[in-house]
Amino acid sequence: MRVSGKNVFNELDISKIRKVYLSKSFKDKDILNYIKDNKIKYVLSDSNVMDKMVRNNQGIIVEIDDYSYFDLDVIDDDFVIMLDHLEDPHNFGAIIRTAESIGVKNIIIPKDRSVMVTETVMKTSAGTLNHVNIIRVTNLVNAINYLKDKGFFIYGAEADGIHYKNVNYSDKKCLVVGSEGKGLSSVVRNNCDEIVSLPMKGHINSLNASVAAGILIYEMGN
Repeated sequence: MRVSGKNVFNELDISKIRKVYLSKSFKDKDILNYIKDNKIKYVLSDSNVMDKMVRNNQGIIVEIDDYSYFDLDVIDDDFVIMLDHLEDPHNFGAIIRTAESIGVKNIIIPKDRSVMVTETVMKTSAGTLNHVNIIRVTNLVNAINYLKDKGFFIYGAEADGIHYKNVNYSDKKCLVVGSEGKGLSSVVRNNCDEIVSLPMKGHINSLNASVAAGILIYEMGN
């Protein structure tokens, strides 16, 4: 996998770095010294060559190992996010960034028909992905039942639920966010303990998935 950008590089686990491509005009001395001091393999390249590899790369592209997903047993905190077949990598990266900012460590996604960790997700998350565990599961309902057995209360985000400000959130909670086009799948919705909603007063009756998730994450996490 190839990722790019200074912030992403600064947050990478050095053990996962295979090679670094640097623009011949790259001037960040801290990064240059870090690469040389740690004997990381690097290649100097022309900017136009690098732009063909990854756009908007800030003069640094890094080849890293593919992302290693986690299992449910890694969960050891009281707030978990679940994404019900989210599709847009930009939304995924933004949700990861918001989750990390408030201290959420675990996000659950399904293995099928869902966005995965890609270069776009890495860049959109601005390096925060390295501090959040992405858990892939075969079946979301089974994952919900696993969490319930651990004492979690499951909140689904949907348009026709309880006003999110009027909910007394459980100490152990999981927020489930649906896909951009379809929202929560019926089987996932039916297994949620409560449906919460954001009030809509404009002409558009829905929010971008990452924006809605961000509002709810901060409400539930504080």
